[in-house]
Amino acid sequence: MRRSAAFASLTTAVLLALTACGGGGGAPATGSSGGPGAPAATGGTVHFLANADFSHLDPARGWDGGVNNFYRLIYRGLTTFGAGPGAESTKIVADLATDTGKPSDNAKTWTYTLKDNLFFEDGTPITSEAVKFGFSRAFDPEAGIGSPYARLLLEAPKDYKGPYLSGDLDTIETPDAKTVVFHLKKPFADFPSALAMVNFTPFPKGTGAAAAFDTKPIASGPYKVASYQRGVSLKLVRNPYWKRETDSLRAAKPDAFEWTFGLDLATIDERMLAGQGADADAIAASIQAQTVARVQTPQIKARTLSGLNGCTTYMGLNTTKKHLSDVRVRQAINHAINKDTIVAGMGGGTLAQKGTSIQPPTVAGRVDYDPYPYDVEKARQLLAEAGLADGFTMTLDSRTTPKMAAVAVAIQEALKQVKIDVKIKNIDTSTFYEVIGTPAQQNDAAVTGWCPDWASGATFLPPLFDGRNITSKGNANIAQIDDKAINERIDEIAAMQDVQQANAAYGELDKQIMELAPVVPLAYEKVVNVAGANIAGAYLSNAYSAGIDLVSVGLAKPTK
Repeated sequence: MRRSAAFASLTTAVLLALTACGGGGGAPATGSSGGPGAPAATGGTVHFLANADFSHLDPARGWDGGVNNFYRLIYRGLTTFGAGPGAESTKIVADLATDTGKPSDNAKTWTYTLKDNLFFEDGTPITSEAVKFGFSRAFDPEAGIGSPYARLLLEAPKDYKGPYLSGDLDTIETPDAKTVVFHLKKPFADFPSALAMVNFTPFPKGTGAAAAFDTKPIASGPYKVASYQRGVSLKLVRNPYWKRETDSLRAAKPDAFEWTFGLDLATIDERMLAGQGADADAIAASIQAQTVARVQTPQIKARTLSGLNGCTTYMGLNTTKKHLSDVRVRQAINHAINKDTIVAGMGGGTLAQKGTSIQPPTVAGRVDYDPYPYDVEKARQLLAEAGLADGFTMTLDSRTTPKMAAVAVAIQEALKQVKIDVKIKNIDTSTFYEVIGTPAQQNDAAVTGWCPDWASGATFLPPLFDGRNITSKGNANIAQIDDKAINERIDEIAAMQDVQQANAAYGELDKQIMELAPVVPLAYEKVVNVAGANIAGAYLSNAYSAGIDLVSVGLAKPTK
């Protein structure tokens, strides 16, 4: 799942009270009592069984739920998300900074003071200069392809291209080694939440050029990379320069973490269910559809965590492409897809529920409505009106995982009923978001997903549908819709002074956007995580797509 982003027209009031919200209108992800939630001891190695490698180890480049969670083990920011299940995981807390920031100039200027005894993995002090350098990397045209928060919020010259090409960013002041002052483009009261995004990571000045951090990061968190073989394995060991007294968030119980990449998903499920040997010390992503029925035994249930992941799986329709530029065609596609078959392909009701609106049930102010009920005849009628009664051919970008493959096939079969021939193009999971986020490489449609940074439409709808934010790389608006009325309504909601009013307005904006049908909401995914029998300190984090929060996980009985 791709995470949300802020947008340039945000103002003070919209997100003001949202930082501590646990999830608006739906049930948050929860863990089982006891079992994986029991306290962790110190020591041992936690193993992670994975199908695909991380997108990027460089936080200026990567920006999806799985890698964001991983980043917290090796990187620290001025602020971050809290550690705890449900609402606790969406609270913003101080990390490297002594507090969540001091605003001035009507929240257009923010001042932070660094804690004492902060160091990178090589013993280099973490100073205000390192904060400034790390943050300015987000402006680099090659490196800054992840979260756009820095580019959208920080004041900078229009031609500024990051520290490697343009030098220092003068709008970030460093009056002394422990003080950093940020000047924003406009007032933004929820800047502490934006700083929790991963591209706000400090680094020693002058480091990280030419994608160096993708192979050898410089850690500021409790762990550092000991070895990394792309697509095969990654091992973290303790960072000796991390000071526990400076970090109240990260439990850092294990001595090491080890990832094994490239495993077949069915194999991962089998190993997690069996839990033999080192797999008793392992965790993995959500189980596959075919495995769900086998989780019902008491022994496995006791080590299972499940809940909504707070995201929407959807199919983006590239409105710049032939035929898809016609709203009637997009509406027809929405009517032609049977969401029940989508849910079935994703594993049934245990792993998903039918999607109707863009915003998931966990977003505050979300409206429960269904603008395009399954209606093949209506779809045929709309295509006929568009002069396409005999159909056409389109290419659908998808991932190589079984679940996404099942969704793509369900879409292909559904659209076959209205004579739309869908050609499925499978893209490797590790590069998928980068490809579909590059308009020059996009095809007609893509099966993807979106997760809010906060439980608000403010970090859900504008990033996906504000046409003024379409970029040549790292583009979130994969529908490439640029509608004047939608853009203007986004600005109007951003100017609202009442948070509840703004949330309700985003719910209505969801309807306005879906009248143009730039996407097909497919499903709201759920996760079912089976932890190893020796895993402890585990809970599902609402901040990280309901994955297991890595900062607290450890082992009940560590072994050397």
